[in-house]
Amino acid sequence: MSVTITLATARRILSQLRHDHRTLVLIVGVPSLLMILLRYVMDRPEAFDRFGPMLLGVFPLVVMFIVTSIATLRERTSGTLERLMTMPLGRLDLLLGYALAFGVTALIQVGIVATISLTWLGLDLRGPVWALLLLTLLAALLGVALGLFSSAFARSEFQAVQFMPALILPQTLLAGLFVPRDQMATALRWIADVLPLSYLVEAMRELTGHPGVTGTLWRDIAVIAGCTVLALLLGAATLRRRTT
Repeated sequence: MSVTITLATARRILSQLRHDHRTLVLIVGVPSLLMILLRYVMDRPEAFDRFGPMLLGVFPLVVMFIVTSIATLRERTSGTLERLMTMPLGRLDLLLGYALAFGVTALIQVGIVATISLTWLGLDLRGPVWALLLLTLLAALLGVALGLFSSAFARSEFQAVQFMPALILPQTLLAGLFVPRDQMATALRWIADVLPLSYLVEAMRELTGHPGVTGTLWRDIAVIAGCTVLALLLGAATLRRRTT
């Protein structure tokens, strides 16, 4: 692994994103707009305080998944990724460069969306703000990792977008947003217990219900971080995949 190569890859991706204004609007503007709509759809502040933190993690995850999968797919289908793999750099260098670039973008996204939610929209959070920011950032990074992984199995941008309902929507339905996991059928609960989004929703609930950091919250943070690392490693295994 070379730090120089990793940073050079990250700078290249960030330069491309900086000149893609529509993608920047999607990354920053869409989650902010969705949170604003959620606040005024849920006219009661207590309802927004209940569901706002959970969706504050879901929205960045979905947006970063779509952006990362499409951007990485373009690199694969254009031959850029294949040419890079002929150079003296390891798969981990390349993967970490992508993750670092999109991670910086996710950090900016999370900062803006969280600031809007906690100030203008008046989100009332019992738990510490730093935990909310950490969880939201981990959610966005999980979206990045899943996007990197899923891009290996798509042959067009349309197919890349199709992976979103395949990978994200089932998790959203089973995560406990609508029905608590302990009230689901046994088979569905078993599935929900291995999905990372379930632990994100549970962690956000801990923040809305407890003023301090609980053991459950630390466990959920560890699970989400572990799933992100696992998805990145799976993405690394696909980097030698040839495109036609």
